[in-house]
Amino acid sequence: MINAQRNSMDRRFSKAHEMVENAEDIKIYTHIDCDGVTAGAVLSSTLDKLGKDHEVEFISLDKMDDLEVENELTIFSDLGSGQCMDKFCTSNSKTLILDHHTPLRKPGDSVDNGFLEINPHFYKMDGSYEISGGGMTYLLAKTFGFHELSWMGVLSAVGDMQNSLTGKMEGLNREILAESVEQNLVESTNDLALYGRQTRPLFIALSYFGDVNLPITNNKTECLFLLENLGIPTKNGKKYRTLCDLSTEEKSKLFSELVRMLSREVPSKYVKYVPKLISGDSYDFLNEEEYSPLRDASEFSTSVNACSRHKKHDVALRVLKGDRGMALDDMDDLALEHRRYLAQKMSWVQEEDRIISMSNLQYFNGSEIKSEVVGTITGMILSYGDWKKPIIGFTEIGDGKEGLKVSLRCSRLLAYNGIHFGNLIRKVAQKVGGTGGGHSVACGAYIPHGSADKFLEIFNESLNGMI
Repeated sequence: MINAQRNSMDRRFSKAHEMVENAEDIKIYTHIDCDGVTAGAVLSSTLDKLGKDHEVEFISLDKMDDLEVENELTIFSDLGSGQCMDKFCTSNSKTLILDHHTPLRKPGDSVDNGFLEINPHFYKMDGSYEISGGGMTYLLAKTFGFHELSWMGVLSAVGDMQNSLTGKMEGLNREILAESVEQNLVESTNDLALYGRQTRPLFIALSYFGDVNLPITNNKTECLFLLENLGIPTKNGKKYRTLCDLSTEEKSKLFSELVRMLSREVPSKYVKYVPKLISGDSYDFLNEEEYSPLRDASEFSTSVNACSRHKKHDVALRVLKGDRGMALDDMDDLALEHRRYLAQKMSWVQEEDRIISMSNLQYFNGSEIKSEVVGTITGMILSYGDWKKPIIGFTEIGDGKEGLKVSLRCSRLLAYNGIHFGNLIRKVAQKVGGTGGGHSVACGAYIPHGSADKFLEIFNESLNGMI
């Protein structure tokens, strides 16, 4: 059965190959997050290699209704499956959707072969962890023999947090990773799950570790003491060491100590999951310089997101397509600006003591936070609140659109315990006239003005007996 599903999917990619091969006027619409931007870069690189004129436009989901059908072939990447596409279904223009989100339509909903949608859910694959939007576009690039683009499929999966629960690539993501490794583009190693493997001094990376409060959480002095007690030097000469500088023995010491610390802090039912919080696979892009933020997949994805949050998607696109000159300088500047903005808004939330606790959740009103970054802030704030409850942040949608953007983040321990907040937030948002969805540990919604209190009440009640 699995082979039959895969063969059916491959046949659809063959049709997509023909649609691209036969078109000369191509427009790409892609999503604005790391996965979407990378998916757009895969498609743009593919069309460059084929000598096809094309244009890339980055759009948010709320802009879908405003699009006009103007091109011979329109390609949607990392979006389209969850949106009404009637005007594209009935258009004389050809339409190709390469998405991994839960689809509204069925596999057979094509019109005269001019409308083609390829989605892993059609083939009994889960698009939340088995393949990303960038992975789907890479599968199209692969039909043309462009295996050198496989590394972007890995980046997309990491940027979309597809490896966040198990710490490893699953399904088609694992196949794409294997191709990247075989091409000597990516190195996959099991490592400590600390962000900033290439660029952050180890003691700083440790201070941001995890979503369970520890004595070292947000305390750089305690981190320095911990490393000293373990006999792990923090410097090579005058330079602070990063995680990638540590020996296997040093990493083993640190792993054991973190397991010990975490196991003391969590209820006994969660202890078996502790090692998953501390280690997982990491991915290095071998064509990038060591100690560069582009070397590590997690750091690269953050840089792409920094561009997106500041609506400079074109900068990330140029870097993804190989520009290591002016575009990379612009990306570095945006990443710095992004970090400053995050630090400022984190202080704003903390200093005003804005986190309000309910019986099963906690939330804050992020009225002064841009909608593009409220999810990032919500995730960072989690380590300051009660990790046993999900945290929700609200802010205005912006861009002249009415309503509120809702972002939810939670400890992976809650997801290991069987709660899928992405599914839950979708149901709650619908009850107040909104939409929502996402991953088990990171998700969001758009809800009407004036519905926040009702949304929180319903959400809190729905968690009775689960938290």
